[in-house]
Amino acid sequence: MTSLKDRLQRGKDARQQCPRSSQAGPGDIDRDPLPLIEASSKGRVKSLVQLRYGRMLVSPFTFYRGSALLQAHDLAGTQNMGLSLPICGDCHLMNFGGFATPERNLLFSVNDFDEAHPGPWEWDLKRLVASFLIAARDLRHGKGVEESVCLDVVRSYQKTMARCAEEGALDVWYDAITYQDLLEQAEAKSTFEHVEKAIDKAQRRTHAQLLPKITERDRQGRLLIRDDLPEIFHLHKNTSLLDASDDWMKLNNWHPLYNTFMKDYRMTLQADRREVLSRFKVQDMAFKVVGVGSVGTRCLVALLTDDQQKPLFLQFKEARRSVLAAYVGSKSKVRHQGRRVVEGQRLMQSASDLFLGWTTGPTGRHFYVRQLRDMKVSAELENFDATTFNAYARICGRALARTHAKASGLAGPISGYIGKSDALSEALLKYAQAYADHNERDFERFQKACRQGRLQARSEADFAADHLP
Repeated sequence: MTSLKDRLQRGKDARQQCPRSSQAGPGDIDRDPLPLIEASSKGRVKSLVQLRYGRMLVSPFTFYRGSALLQAHDLAGTQNMGLSLPICGDCHLMNFGGFATPERNLLFSVNDFDEAHPGPWEWDLKRLVASFLIAARDLRHGKGVEESVCLDVVRSYQKTMARCAEEGALDVWYDAITYQDLLEQAEAKSTFEHVEKAIDKAQRRTHAQLLPKITERDRQGRLLIRDDLPEIFHLHKNTSLLDASDDWMKLNNWHPLYNTFMKDYRMTLQADRREVLSRFKVQDMAFKVVGVGSVGTRCLVALLTDDQQKPLFLQFKEARRSVLAAYVGSKSKVRHQGRRVVEGQRLMQSASDLFLGWTTGPTGRHFYVRQLRDMKVSAELENFDATTFNAYARICGRALARTHAKASGLAGPISGYIGKSDALSEALLKYAQAYADHNERDFERFQKACRQGRLQARSEADFAADHLP
């Protein structure tokens, strides 16, 4: 059994090989972004790749959100202290938010684990800090806020990790950030109002509230998911955006796909949750486009109802190889990509979705499963003033530190490495400034490639116009 002093010293010793000032380097950025962007699009639904590029074209910030592979490549050329632990892998500020526990409590934490993989903790923190600076530029908050949010993220991470280093394993494991905590800690009226609004919104984001928004009844009275191109469409109707040659189009309808999913999925749930699921019957299934970076990967939503016609929406989301896999020395012990995502989420979150599990599609693709929308809320950055934006930076830094500490049990060495000074926060501010500049140059090259036709980009309006009556 090592003492806290020994664990902290292990981190301090790592500074000899990796000085905190060295973390300022932007990494392996002497490369062309276009081949990496094209590589990240392989295996996606071809027509939806155009939509992905259209969403990335909106701003340098949306480009950053959709290009996790680029930063993973670049981070491989940066210094780190030598620890490998479970990390999020795509830790930008929009991948944090509120979600419901199985007990219907509202928590705040990292909420996207598609790229979860063993790797250096610094990679998550660097992606998060850079995302705050890029978002601050996008929102035109000014250089003062750009700098302060970056420093606030790292200082909050530093402070929380130091606290975790002194806590027992179960204290770290059970700790959670509730929205009541956020209300009590809000230092400004504007921040308090944003938290209150998020709580109210989360309470309204239930399956019952979603039902009338995305469903309708056909002439026979059957409850069906409503097509809403390009966001939602059925696989085997004239509104489908899948290619005619797609292997899923060889199926007569969605039922074989659903039945294959459910066969494996049920066994990844606890027995009591399988029992609850057995009380629902499927009514319909459709393709749903989500996010920025995920656009073009396969995601389906199934509508199920119980005997009282109360709904349950399950989301089946494709899990591909993590963008980190090619760039970190450590390998994931889990071969099923859906299981990798689920186990990463269960390990890193304080509590996870009641129906979180994994499965395999009829042609071998890997998926993970969760409830759609259930009390999930994200930050509305465009409505944040500078005070609220800084408060959000601090809560994200706190949440990430808790995530890393819970998943690894290595809070002591990490805290020892960071220390009590601003050495790391100042280094990561320099990193974020350099990487934000580089992201803008990548964005310009991406824009040019779209203008010249090397990459095809289309907006939501373009897709909708194609299917006007």
